[in-house]
Amino acid sequence: MCGIAGVLSNNTDLSEKLGVINSMSEKLRSRGPDEDGLYIEKNVCLIHRRLTVIDPEGGRQPMTRKHGNELYTIVYNGELYNTEDIRKKLISEGFSFEGHSDTEVLLCAYICFGEECVDMLNGIFAFAVYEHKAKKLFLARDPVGVKPLFYYNEKDSFVFASEIKAIFAYDEVTPEIDEEGLCELFFMSPGRTCGCGIFKNIKELLPGECMVYENSFVIKKRYFTLRARPHNDTLAKTVEYVRFLIKDSIERQLVSDVPLCTFLSGGLDSSIITKVASDYYIEKGRGQLSTYSVNYCDNKKYFTKSLFQPNSDDDYIGIMSEFAETNHTEVVLENKMLADALYDATIARDLPMMADVDSSLLLFCREMKKKFTVGVSGECADELFGGYPWYHNKDILFEECFPWARSLDTRRAVLKKGFLPQGEEYVHQKYLDIVNHTEYLPGDTPLEKRMRQMYALNFYGFMQNLLERKDRMSMYSGFEVRVPFCDRRIVEYSFNMPWEMKALNGREKGILRVAFSDLLPYDIVWRKKSPYPKTHNPEYMRIMSRRVKELFESNSPVTHLLDKETVYSYIENSDNMKSMWYGQLMRAPQVLAFIIQLDMWFKEYNIQP
Repeated sequence: MCGIAGVLSNNTDLSEKLGVINSMSEKLRSRGPDEDGLYIEKNVCLIHRRLTVIDPEGGRQPMTRKHGNELYTIVYNGELYNTEDIRKKLISEGFSFEGHSDTEVLLCAYICFGEECVDMLNGIFAFAVYEHKAKKLFLARDPVGVKPLFYYNEKDSFVFASEIKAIFAYDEVTPEIDEEGLCELFFMSPGRTCGCGIFKNIKELLPGECMVYENSFVIKKRYFTLRARPHNDTLAKTVEYVRFLIKDSIERQLVSDVPLCTFLSGGLDSSIITKVASDYYIEKGRGQLSTYSVNYCDNKKYFTKSLFQPNSDDDYIGIMSEFAETNHTEVVLENKMLADALYDATIARDLPMMADVDSSLLLFCREMKKKFTVGVSGECADELFGGYPWYHNKDILFEECFPWARSLDTRRAVLKKGFLPQGEEYVHQKYLDIVNHTEYLPGDTPLEKRMRQMYALNFYGFMQNLLERKDRMSMYSGFEVRVPFCDRRIVEYSFNMPWEMKALNGREKGILRVAFSDLLPYDIVWRKKSPYPKTHNPEYMRIMSRRVKELFESNSPVTHLLDKETVYSYIENSDNMKSMWYGQLMRAPQVLAFIIQLDMWFKEYNIQP
């Protein structure tokens, strides 16, 4: 995995801006600490930061290749999981290769097939190819949106980068926020609308979108969206194919020239990945697989059951690690560490988002990075296979709202009276933008139609936030995380799977449970879903309460936007919070932490609230 950036400007001699260009590169150092590369001429520069995972010698970037009368240069962030399939096709077209990197294969695929190359790619990626003679830049992002790609197109300059901070390092771009950005921050966060960079004039290439920048014009195209198609497989065939797709995706993503481990929570998704990976390691003679889990100081002492978190992970992790014969490490985080890491988490995302849910993952990845460069995680199975409670609760299933933020009462109550009066309307429109563009089949029942809508809401909403979190928190530590459930084949197949199959036996992720029932222990297969763990220690709430009070006492600019009485009521009694801020992940301690992140963000990016 890597970081990429670039600038095209007709009116600026970029060769005279090496200091600025180097600053852009430096902002992406954490994504690529192993090597840096630069291609620069008068009106174009391409920047690459490399985290070496495959082909250390042959995968250096920017990579340039001549074909006919044209020169092509690529910068690329990601992994292709069908590299060898594409390589064979290119060899049959007359291409030869100097190394075994997927970068070289991707560049040749673009040279051979042009913009249509994206249709044959299976992987997670964001890349840019510059055609020197044509002075044309092509950019693309993977179908699921695992890898980021932001851009700025103003004042005769086109600037792109893996992270927003690198765009701001270019001296013609300054951080600003407008009303739309504020609505995103206070009413959509910690998620955000696909394509919206929250900062004014910062946009994001959508999942499954590509772009051409030529002669100062931008042309964008969606090459991948959720398409409704008939599902003709029998139940037995569906179970068999789901097992094949997931097992194949996991094994393809175990390719690495550097040490690799897996995340293990004891839940169904991470256990499937761990068992498949462990068996693969044994079969290939690669030794014992290492696994990692995260916990918090004294969590067992303070844990209480809830609808969203019915049990603790501890016992299940032990069962699964022993069963898969892994070398397991538990990372235990201190509450003050968690609070202090809120700053790094904000900088990693360039935005205030998931509070300690972010900072805990950042610290967790930092620990894994001490011994490993690559991790494999179970993200997105819940979105794709109906794992969340809101898929199964008929009382809320048909409500016209994002199901993880059904009520905006808490968000409204936190704000100063009269601030952002259109916030609720803004959110509802974003909801409609997704459901009104969801594809259906003529014969879909009302339930099947709604389940397609729920799939799209989760795919373009909740899931994108979790993927962004995973990418930024891991790459901030120079640690690559792969997500096998995000294989485009799995996405296409699961979107069109009938709900009665997906929720087989009336269970969340029922089809997954049956497909892997003979591979995992019974208690793991039928365990009730439990979310990413967060601290239950009251010490964390005390730390957050003290720091938020200090913000109000110091008259911090962010407090001018907030209703002090409401915030203090949450400090004194968290039960005063009328509704969940964001699903099961953000309650009173996390909302206070989000306020602290807001303050950090306004100051760090010199935003005037």
